[in-house]
Amino acid sequence: MPKKIAITLGEPAGIGVEIVTQLALQGRLEDCIIIGDQALLQKYITDCNLALSLNTKQASTTQLLCENISCNDKVEFGKLNVKNAPYVLSLLNRAAQGCLSGRYGAMVTCPLHKGIINESGLKFSGHTEYLAELSQTSKVVMMLLNKHMRVALLTTHLPLKNVSENITSSNLTETLDILIHDLQHKFAIKSPRIAVCGLNPHAGEEGYLGMEEIETINPVIARYQTKGHNIQGSIPADTLFTPSKLVHYDAVLAMYHDQGLAPLKYAGFGQSVNITLGLPFIRTSVDHGTALDIAGQHLASSDSLLEAIKLARKLANHAK
Repeated sequence: MPKKIAITLGEPAGIGVEIVTQLALQGRLEDCIIIGDQALLQKYITDCNLALSLNTKQASTTQLLCENISCNDKVEFGKLNVKNAPYVLSLLNRAAQGCLSGRYGAMVTCPLHKGIINESGLKFSGHTEYLAELSQTSKVVMMLLNKHMRVALLTTHLPLKNVSENITSSNLTETLDILIHDLQHKFAIKSPRIAVCGLNPHAGEEGYLGMEEIETINPVIARYQTKGHNIQGSIPADTLFTPSKLVHYDAVLAMYHDQGLAPLKYAGFGQSVNITLGLPFIRTSVDHGTALDIAGQHLASSDSLLEAIKLARKLANHAK
């Protein structure tokens, strides 16, 4: 039997329950298992009179499988509860450990809320960094993709003032190594074409607007080019993210979070997928947050979650 894809419900006060049940009603989760609070799911199914049954087969309903982890405290859609922060991380722990043991074929994560986790006293900067530490992976790369582009990030959840000091030769080399490897082995792109953004406006304007390109980024690119890799840069980000340029590349490496993700989400917000490269298992995610402002109001879209599941299936089948 094919291994199940584990889907973590994420922040219980957010839209995770809604988008998961939407896809279940559409028959899109037959090869998936939900990791989360079964009572929370059942209450939503009952309150909304959905034709879904949890962990039991009924002729008049669609079955939804759930591996139960209970919330620590009450849940009210749209209202964060700091007592449930440990619960959110326990979902990631269960899914990741299941992937590492071979029990699950991949994991897909619904959105969580970084702020409430940190408010609880648990240090947390994001899924990407947490799963790297959990799997004892020294380096991972955050990449988002949609039908228009793939964008990987050199730095992720950092204040802008700290970005430049993290653009180092070793960081750039490790990131490119992972990006090349996973494009080849997970996406079956034999000779990936990669565009590397400059950090500064106009990629530094020959040093007049910054030296990071001349001192760090361009020398690393040159080393890869001498090895036969198709890597181009530094390219000014304000002209790179156009259809006429992107068509020539399989992926873009951006220097910081908003440089790469602002154009990607403008081009395909709600249909994009977040994937963590470099992990010893497959992890994809939605491209949006918890949407607390609409949670429980039946307004959420499950499009991004569906795309994340489709990509997880594709990569898991390729890995087999």
